[in-house]
Amino acid sequence: MSGVFHSIDTSKANVHDIAYLKDFKTQLSDYILLVGRGYISNEQQLDLFHSVNVRLETPMRSNQKKYKKQAYVFRKARKRIETLFSQLCDQFMIRRNYAKSFDGFKTRILAKITSLTLIQYLNKFVFTRNTNNIKIQIT
Repeated sequence: MSGVFHSIDTSKANVHDIAYLKDFKTQLSDYILLVGRGYISNEQQLDLFHSVNVRLETPMRSNQKKYKKQAYVFRKARKRIETLFSQLCDQFMIRRNYAKSFDGFKTRILAKITSLTLIQYLNKFVFTRNTNNIKIQIT
């Protein structure tokens, strides 16, 4: 909820998000995951909840029956996640990656995410600033 990375994982590009959740079950329990509209599958949501007590918080599509707006706290957190993705793309140029191997790719991505997390940590706990301000001087 604070906008700081908790954990990350990668999968191959040809693995669908729903299939990835099957492997994910062994890693976490008792969580609420904010996910996109691609995770609306009730069957998958029930399976995760009953097996490892993980609840998927999915925004509803506006044309769904019994449409209900997502709670403010989740909309705010989702906006923070999207802002982080934008910062990684624009300021850390995460899409520009000239790695020659998958291990090199993972290393470069991890280094960029680690540097963002370190800046957030310094802002929050050392300088008592807003974690969103990643372009200000550290000194």
